[in-house]
Amino acid sequence: MSYRAVSWLAWTVCAVTFLVLAMSMLLIVLGWSAPLPGGWTPWRDQTVSLLGIIGAPILGGLIASRLPRNPYGWLWLGFGLGLASQSLAMSYEAYALVVEPGSLVAPRTISHVLELGGQVALTLAPLLMLLFPTGRLPSRRWRPLAWISTAAGAVLLFLVLLYDSPDEVGGAISIAAFAVVSVIFIAILLSALSIIVRYRRAGGAERQQLKWFALAAALIGAVIAGHLLFLDLLLPEEVLNLLDGVTVTGLYVAISIAILRYRLYDIDIIINRTLVYGSLTVTLVLVYFGSVVGLQYILRALTGQESQLAIVASTLAIAALFNPLHRRIQASIDRLFYRRKYDAAKTLQTFSAKLRDETDLDGLSAEMVSVVRETMQPEHVSLWLRERSASTEQKADG
Repeated sequence: MSYRAVSWLAWTVCAVTFLVLAMSMLLIVLGWSAPLPGGWTPWRDQTVSLLGIIGAPILGGLIASRLPRNPYGWLWLGFGLGLASQSLAMSYEAYALVVEPGSLVAPRTISHVLELGGQVALTLAPLLMLLFPTGRLPSRRWRPLAWISTAAGAVLLFLVLLYDSPDEVGGAISIAAFAVVSVIFIAILLSALSIIVRYRRAGGAERQQLKWFALAAALIGAVIAGHLLFLDLLLPEEVLNLLDGVTVTGLYVAISIAILRYRLYDIDIIINRTLVYGSLTVTLVLVYFGSVVGLQYILRALTGQESQLAIVASTLAIAALFNPLHRRIQASIDRLFYRRKYDAAKTLQTFSAKLRDETDLDGLSAEMVSVVRETMQPEHVSLWLRERSASTEQKADG
């Protein structure tokens, strides 16, 4: 497949994931006023889980479209789509069986099929930590863990697909399902440890990229250890759902920091433009509608009627504010996420100002060497000045 086709495929999967999330959110909004019976996941917790998924498809789309041969982006796309399907399964079944019975077709069957996405996401969770950030395992010694967790996920997927509900699962099958889930949890815990091991062995830029991800992995390891030791039985269900959402969100937040601050995958330029123009668009929209509403209110108070003048004035204000807001937002984004670039730009700007006033050649040379050291941070800096020849001096005197 061509690069364009692969990029299109990655963003298509991302769009499908957002479509599934939008359908789930719509059902949650429509059924919000209807209380759910005990044992059902409350609407509030479903919303928290849904919001915690949003970053996964965006992250996967960025990485997969930029580096299609790296499996890491595709893992995030599959993980996000699986969680989105699981979220839709909960909201679909709750709305079809509790809020408006009979309004949606085959609620139990469709919900059961969509629930398989949760098992896919659970299967991919260990690989998300094992393959970060290179898309390869830390070493061959981790290969059995990857195969065992993947095989356990396939078995779990088969068990969930084969049996419609927990009531139909017999004693032996129930024990097998519990054992398989325990194996995957242990794999997630060991995968979190692999990030910490990789961090201790890494150096330079890779160590900086792994720093935040290792912290998120340690948090996930602590949560999984609590699940394995049944410590989660001591916490309310609302706290558990929130904690699970925070741990999942922490993973792609850590990767986002690695991308923005330490140039992971070389897609920081894309994210920079997305942050700048996304923030600029939101700001301009808020300014536009705020000014239209405000001016309409003032004109209505003064003249007793609305006028198109408010729309015209707001449009002109948006046109005038575009460039200043763009520069200010760009500077803010650079200052927050691209500190080295921002500091280098400020240093060069200061040097340019001194260049206009400096007349001493030795002072100017020392200042230039200082700027190069500060902005580029080389191992060694030397400045050679070419001596003026006699003919050049005669031309200059003439």
